[in-house]
Amino acid sequence: MIPNWLLKRAALTPNAPALSFQGRTWSYLHLKEEAMERAGKLRSLGLDPGSRIALLGGTSAEMVLLIHGCLLAGIEMVMLNSRLTSEEIEYQLKDSQSEWLVYEEAFREKASQHVCQCIVYEELLQLERVPVQLEQMWEEDRTLTIMYTSGTTGFPKGVRQTAENHTSSALSAVLNSGLHDGDAWLHMMPLFHISGFSILARAVLYGSEIRLFEKFDAAVAAEEITAGRVSGMSVVAVTLERLLTVIEKDKLPVHPKFRTLLAGGGPVPVSYLKRAEQCGLPVLQTYGMTETSSQTATLSAEDALRKPGSAGKPLFFTDIQIDGVKEPFEKGEILIRGPHVTKGYIGKHTSTQTLQNGWLHSGDIGYFDDEGFLFVSDRRSDLIISGGENIYPAEIEAVLVEHPQVVEAGVCAMESDEWGAVPAAFVVTRSAVEEESLREFCQTRLASYKVPKAFHVVDELPRNASNKLLRKTLRESLTLRK
Repeated sequence: MIPNWLLKRAALTPNAPALSFQGRTWSYLHLKEEAMERAGKLRSLGLDPGSRIALLGGTSAEMVLLIHGCLLAGIEMVMLNSRLTSEEIEYQLKDSQSEWLVYEEAFREKASQHVCQCIVYEELLQLERVPVQLEQMWEEDRTLTIMYTSGTTGFPKGVRQTAENHTSSALSAVLNSGLHDGDAWLHMMPLFHISGFSILARAVLYGSEIRLFEKFDAAVAAEEITAGRVSGMSVVAVTLERLLTVIEKDKLPVHPKFRTLLAGGGPVPVSYLKRAEQCGLPVLQTYGMTETSSQTATLSAEDALRKPGSAGKPLFFTDIQIDGVKEPFEKGEILIRGPHVTKGYIGKHTSTQTLQNGWLHSGDIGYFDDEGFLFVSDRRSDLIISGGENIYPAEIEAVLVEHPQVVEAGVCAMESDEWGAVPAAFVVTRSAVEEESLREFCQTRLASYKVPKAFHVVDELPRNASNKLLRKTLRESLTLRK
């Protein structure tokens, strides 16, 4: 059994700051009271414990209150990606069999569908509040959230995440990073994504504060960090680079209170890590996925500088192995098991086996070094096989961003009659750069078969709402360029 998070936290530290947004701060007691009001209004829609609804909105305090209201009321939440099309949203509503869709006014057009009942959030707040019988304890297998895979590698699947999944993930994270009085997390991630939701879960379990912003803003993030208002923040490689650029440009000092810059969503180029070290930003690379309720391996602070590029070691309740590999540095698919791993999928993928012989097959390629540190090479589906050689796009991208004129880089497979496939590169540049300059730069740092055979300068790279690079979209754009 697991305590109902917010009820327990509000009882333990009612006056501690829980949430800050646009100049207003909620204590844990006030957060519980406002979440209780939302829970009562959800009951007025006929939603009982175990009912399933979908949420469509941005990153705001109101959405946090609604999420906590659902948790208090025992309602399962389907977290919809607000960047999806109406058709994609309708598919997920149908597949999840959601009873209601609650959406914010800004997403009214996308919410137009005929699969389930829907109500705009502002109208929900006008409903009569119905008394809610609160559960003090949750069964470990209770479903709290359902998140659909990003679709970067195939058809989205609805991932069921339980009270045990989220709780064990949060406990593993704190056993790695520690907890200090006055901790506050800078939250600029989408709430519907596992990285965004996990920040909410960790905060209420730890009793720490969330400083919430609608979206990532490098200048605001730098100001929060240097002013000493936050102790941690989650980023991906592209947002890390933008934050570094601001701090370097303005020569901003990092406040001693700030001790964790959690970097996920794929490998971080070593050049970024070196820049971060010079700025005094403690980058802890992490590895996780929707199916593992966020982190499953994280680099500890003491190893961050001597193991650049590593995702660290498996967290406390986690076991990781490389499929079919017996020796260090041999690459293979990453397999994961532990209490944070999903119990299964829903909808059309209900029959899909989550585990094989007790292990989740991640679809990611990686290896352990001789000290047991995990290195994630790439997605198996992004692997480029060229003339029998395995090429990992992330390795090429890491080289390209070291070029003084390259801001971002994306690499994907391009068909080749001679080799089957060869790498093609897409770059965002600071100023005009010759293709030959990029090619020569790569030739001095990469084996010849890894050097991109085509370079495309673009205004921006395709990314999902979590700023993860969409290599599938890059491959599709190659077809259009023919």
